[in-house]
Amino acid sequence: MPSLSLLWKESVGAERELRKAHHASTLLPLHSGELVLAWFQGSAEGARDVGIFISRRAPGGGWSTPERIDREPDEAHWNPVLASRTGGTIVLFYKAGNSIAGWRTMTSSSADGGKTWSTPVELVPGDRGGRGPVRTKPLVLANGTWIAGASLEQGRRWIAFADISHDDGRTWMKSPALGLELPREAGVGETNSSIPVSTQSFGGRGVIQPSLWASSADDVHMLLRSTEGWLFRSDSANGGLTWSSPARTSVPNNNSGIDVLRFDDGTIALAHNPVGVNWGARSPLVVSLSEDGGFRWRQAFTLAEGPGEFSYPALVGCDCGLFASWTEDRRGIAVARIEVRA
Repeated sequence: MPSLSLLWKESVGAERELRKAHHASTLLPLHSGELVLAWFQGSAEGARDVGIFISRRAPGGGWSTPERIDREPDEAHWNPVLASRTGGTIVLFYKAGNSIAGWRTMTSSSADGGKTWSTPVELVPGDRGGRGPVRTKPLVLANGTWIAGASLEQGRRWIAFADISHDDGRTWMKSPALGLELPREAGVGETNSSIPVSTQSFGGRGVIQPSLWASSADDVHMLLRSTEGWLFRSDSANGGLTWSSPARTSVPNNNSGIDVLRFDDGTIALAHNPVGVNWGARSPLVVSLSEDGGFRWRQAFTLAEGPGEFSYPALVGCDCGLFASWTEDRRGIAVARIEVRA
């Protein structure tokens, strides 16, 4: 099994000591050697002053001053996702809205490596609840199809689905919904939340925020965050059009975000908090590896540990292995370059 080692780790953020809600990062390496990073930030998650920030790392090191790029006034902003279109144009997706149930997906693009951005527009005009990627990067198949892990948090049920695009992320088609047929836990405090716009998760609510990989042109797989103390898995044999019922895996999950990345040799990397308690601690944050298609996992590398919150990882491949980013106790975003050796 491959071994992982840290090449460098850096912290990024705007007004890091004054505005603590840095969260939900996404990153994209460019052919120029630059690295583009985005996250949301404000006084508190869900507050109306929370915006989407962008910073770029030069090929030799050094981050640009973070810039806010959203343009929707007096609204909370959430969960940016970066991707690259054919030809190199960068596309950014993010959520805007003062409730998770009613947020809408906005999109903007950059033709100059993330220096300037087009005016954001709704990805699916009139949609409420979210289309396109909800938190992690879209999967791009060999035939150019984009498959985004999407989900809805409306009412007392969480459901997930795959959103599919055949035109570089401009228009989308939803797969059938995926949920859990589980009883709700009695007596769990669903209002015990630091996020004022969303009641807290309770057992039996469901699955959200899929992260995807492909093992062939048609065989696509997802792992899903859940309220059950474990990650769940679903598989598609037709390029994401339909999916199997989510099944519980052996990977602990604390009802927090994950990300996966498949290497060319078939090894799959999973970044996650290995804590099997619904809404449990978001530490440590580790990378686990699987060599059998995502059925058995071995913890291979610790990204962060100790008191605090280390969560919502993002993984992207690079020439020597992978880049990772994650929330660093809400005070900044950590970015690391990790070498992967056979």
